[in-house]
Amino acid sequence: MSKVTLFNVNAEKVGEIELSDAVFGVEINPEVMHQVVKMQLANKRQGTQSALTRAEVRGGGIKPWRQKGTGRARQGSIRAPQWAHGGIVFAPKPRDYSFSVPKKVKRLALKSALSSKVASNEIIVLEDLSMEAPKTKAIVELLSKFDVKKTLIVVKESNENIYKSVRNLVGAHVIPVNNLNVYDILKYEKMMITKDAVEKVEEVYA
Repeated sequence: MSKVTLFNVNAEKVGEIELSDAVFGVEINPEVMHQVVKMQLANKRQGTQSALTRAEVRGGGIKPWRQKGTGRARQGSIRAPQWAHGGIVFAPKPRDYSFSVPKKVKRLALKSALSSKVASNEIIVLEDLSMEAPKTKAIVELLSKFDVKKTLIVVKESNENIYKSVRNLVGAHVIPVNNLNVYDILKYEKMMITKDAVEKVEEVYA
């Protein structure tokens, strides 16, 4: 098991915590991480873009001029794609971009992402993080003490006070363990996670 430093909210070392190699020490697999991130981004796409083909554009029912004798190129409709206000060639239509990958691949990708944070020394484990009321200033001070900006904060369970304190900060994001995902882990430079959240991650994914 790998050991990392345990900090309090004042960025003071208060001890060490052992991380399970079954979750935080697996062999990093870039291929599965890429596959899962690609899936997450594809599943976010609305797929609602739409344009009109030449068959759907209004007008253009009559041949603009006779076929021969005018000296101009033959034309069949003023709604052909080469005309202004004509239809679109291979017009995009609403479609579903989503796809899925096996559960085992998702789990392996998540473990690889977590392991990459540990291997790169980009993980900060907090002894505790609790707030009695929403206060963005407190989170700003916390991040400045650790000298981090683009940070993912992982807590054991949804906490409205922490969520409201972080939501207006650029470069910071908070999620509970249940919503932990590969894309967010890799997107942020650092991952700040509470001790009880580490225990829950190990309980679920070990």
